[in-house]
Amino acid sequence: MQGPQDFAGRHITVAGLGVSGISAARALAGLGAQVTVVDGGSGDKQQAAARELEAEAIGVRLGDGETLPKGTDLVVTSPGWKPDSPLFTAAAEAGVDVVGDVEIAWLLRPPGAAPWLGVTGTNGKTTTVRMLAAILEAEGLHTAAVGNIGTPIIDVVLGQEQEGAEPYDVLAVELSSYQLHWAPSVRAHSAAVLNLAPDHLDWHGSMAAYAADKGRIYEGNTIACVYNVADPATEELVRAAEVEEGCRAIGFTLGTPGPSELGVVEGILVDRAFVANPQAAQELAEVSDLASPAPHNIANALAAAALARAFGVRPASVRDGLRAFRPEPHRIEHIADVGGLTYIDDSKATNTHAAEASLAAYEHIVWIAGGLAKGATFDELVQKSAKRLRGAVLIGADRALIREALARHAPDVPVVDLDRTDTGAMSEAVRQATRLGRPGDTVLLAPACASMDMFVNYNKRGDAFAAAVRELTAEEN
Repeated sequence: MQGPQDFAGRHITVAGLGVSGISAARALAGLGAQVTVVDGGSGDKQQAAARELEAEAIGVRLGDGETLPKGTDLVVTSPGWKPDSPLFTAAAEAGVDVVGDVEIAWLLRPPGAAPWLGVTGTNGKTTTVRMLAAILEAEGLHTAAVGNIGTPIIDVVLGQEQEGAEPYDVLAVELSSYQLHWAPSVRAHSAAVLNLAPDHLDWHGSMAAYAADKGRIYEGNTIACVYNVADPATEELVRAAEVEEGCRAIGFTLGTPGPSELGVVEGILVDRAFVANPQAAQELAEVSDLASPAPHNIANALAAAALARAFGVRPASVRDGLRAFRPEPHRIEHIADVGGLTYIDDSKATNTHAAEASLAAYEHIVWIAGGLAKGATFDELVQKSAKRLRGAVLIGADRALIREALARHAPDVPVVDLDRTDTGAMSEAVRQATRLGRPGDTVLLAPACASMDMFVNYNKRGDAFAAAVRELTAEEN
């Protein structure tokens, strides 16, 4: 295995001036590597980042992210860069390896480093990792939620090398399919694939390639591979993985669990996997302990509990951690109750799989949807959700795709099609949804699309929704 000393003197090209790219560049330069960061952009944001790095003797090349710098002997990529990018094609032709920041973090771990509990899946990763971290903290373990969740994992790993740093007992690691693609050496203590649905297919090229990259998280696991009983594709990934001898397949289900599974019995989360008697079931928590009783939230809690139990966490700590956990904004976030309607922000539902889970959580819904479809189709989503829809308000560039699916599969559902993308569009969408709703209904922002046609990101989209709801609240008062 490589260690920190193996990067000294190497000529390393880092692809991308994003958070992970900057983190990798600084870390590798600090280890004595000669680092050049390349980025195809040259806007104000890139210029500012370049000035900071150049002040630290890190080379930066803007406006050209395709040409491999001369002398490069390793390329470190950022998650968004596609495998067929010209830079990586040039690296392959030159016999230069391409890896990601997660791979670098794994190689930089000191002896006796904290084990990783990994989480991936199309949806629910961040919530599950944060639930897992809350459970581990309730057990009294020193932990951190890292990876795709926003904290660069390289920073956490190298932070352990600093004098006086408290060593971590275990890390809760969110890993995207992008990151797993470029991380061949990572070997988790235990890992979970929450679900699989078509997403990022433009990046991976096919559903099979996407699933294969997700499945990498199971490779070399030592204790448990956690899968979703309701999603057989996740179990197939477990079967295909090469794991350490004695590693177990552990399922989670919203139904009554069988042996080696966690599930739900009469509103109680129970464990039949990590118990001495395989016929017994250990109570872990009640559904009422969770911030939301939505089915996909319960599934996330079960996956987090399975990983925690695989690490030896006590049942009481599972309960205490789930009670303490609070979801991040824009993930099935309750905004307000106004005029008999409940307003829910699930702007993070940026694909059809996430939107389906969100829509399944409520009985009567006025649905605000639309944005950039990223090649998605909406027929199956509308078919499954039609009976719950009181109405729909459509926004964004690809709203016609959703409108057409509604016309085919829910022709009686009233639809408002907003042909505007200005800053007031969300406010009008909320007002139109309010008019369609009846007392007891839920106005749900679950776009099933990306946000970049109208907003900087899904956070800004959710903020606009919340601001529009607050306008209604002020008017009512």
